[in-house]
Amino acid sequence: MNDLIKKQLNDSKTLMDKAIDHADGELTKIRAGKAMPSMLDSVVVEYYGSPTPLSQVASINTPDARTLVVQPWEKTLLSKIEKAIIDSNVGLNPQNDGLVIRLNVPPLTEERRRDLVKKVKEEAEKGRVAIRNIRKETNGKIQRLKSEGISEDEIKVAEGEVQKLTDSYIVKVDKLVEAKEKDIMTV
Repeated sequence: MNDLIKKQLNDSKTLMDKAIDHADGELTKIRAGKAMPSMLDSVVVEYYGSPTPLSQVASINTPDARTLVVQPWEKTLLSKIEKAIIDSNVGLNPQNDGLVIRLNVPPLTEERRRDLVKKVKEEAEKGRVAIRNIRKETNGKIQRLKSEGISEDEIKVAEGEVQKLTDSYIVKVDKLVEAKEKDIMTV
């Protein structure tokens, strides 16, 4: 196989890996009723006049499956952290005991679980679309290699390889979705 074609295939594989990582990151943000420190990734605290991610001013632990404990490194930040959690709309109610902030993660209702599964499927579709777009761009680049003297047969073989790559990455997205759905629907 021609070096130019190999380069296109490698580039598209790299882009598809990034698409999978992005889809996985988006799916991780969808909470499944279990307490996870990543649930607070979007919380930003006002720290000495500059917005700072919560994880940089406090430790976040999960003593059990339904509780998050936020322990600030400076006690003076407790009220600011509490306010930041409320303002961030993560759907959790902070309880400040003067030392740490506890967040109880409520169990999900059946209706909420179904909504989350819908959201998971939407994110998965975005991932699939991104992968198909990468396929389209790569096939376009391979077609343009005709002008560099690459034969029709080599181009057809390369397009077949791109399709195999695309199919394998779509399967990876499907596996991510399947795992996340199972996680959400498990009571």
